[in-house]
Amino acid sequence: MNLMKYKKIFFLISAFFLIPGLISLVFFGLRPSIDFKGGSLLEIKFIEEEKTQDYQETILKDDLEEIFSIDTVQETGQDSLILRGQEITNEEKEIVLDLIREKFGELELLRFESVGPILGQELLKKTITAIFLVAAVIVIYIWQQFHDLKYGVSAVLAMFHDSLILLGIFSLLGHFKGVEVDVLFVTAILTTLSFSIHDTVVVYNRIRELKKKHRHLSLTEIANAAVWKTLGRSINDSITIIIMLLSLVLLGGESVRYFSLALLIGAITGTYSSSFIAVPILLVWEELANRKS
Repeated sequence: MNLMKYKKIFFLISAFFLIPGLISLVFFGLRPSIDFKGGSLLEIKFIEEEKTQDYQETILKDDLEEIFSIDTVQETGQDSLILRGQEITNEEKEIVLDLIREKFGELELLRFESVGPILGQELLKKTITAIFLVAAVIVIYIWQQFHDLKYGVSAVLAMFHDSLILLGIFSLLGHFKGVEVDVLFVTAILTTLSFSIHDTVVVYNRIRELKKKHRHLSLTEIANAAVWKTLGRSINDSITIIIMLLSLVLLGGESVRYFSLALLIGAITGTYSSSFIAVPILLVWEELANRKS
């Protein structure tokens, strides 16, 4: 079966997932956590047994504006909340906790994080720089390994395809569900790049081997054979990772759920793009080059 004759369908499948996310990125963007925009985060657990929804409504209406301007209140358990807002000091944090204790009784501080806006912007710049630096190094490395620029560029385009799908999904989640992106999300983005490139290099390497053995065949025939020979291996290697990450998404705690979801999306898109995006891009490039010559 010639899979590569369906490359337009593969591109349409990708467009189905890419376009809504890109529209969301343009109009809504991502919802940054305090890691990027600066501010403070308090995660607290109430000792007394009451409904968390009551805590949320009361705290949002409470008069803490003079000390801690709260942006969001997120439920993380039956009796625990995460409060996000403007940057506060340790002394101000203790005042805020005392004010909350006066209304709700004893509580336990689970986590306190504070990031200045300058540090947050610096982290964002370094993240973007790291992604483009990684992309440039990958292009050069694959170019040198396969002695053809189109292999490196095609692999990186497939890699950005995976990253854009992930960014788009989290833009939609941020707009409709209030999901924020943090440093763990950056880790997931960089890990997604490795998922994509690893399988792509395996397929490209098989194409190179088959080209040496079957010089009379066209690149399309060779690419199709290479995809069939590596597809089973790629799926088998990825399925164990996907099952583990799916378990974390469904059963893991709130603190790692969206990190696990980002990795899960990256694993799925990386497996798909290595055979059905990176290779078709390579073939389209080859067809355009032949038409010009």
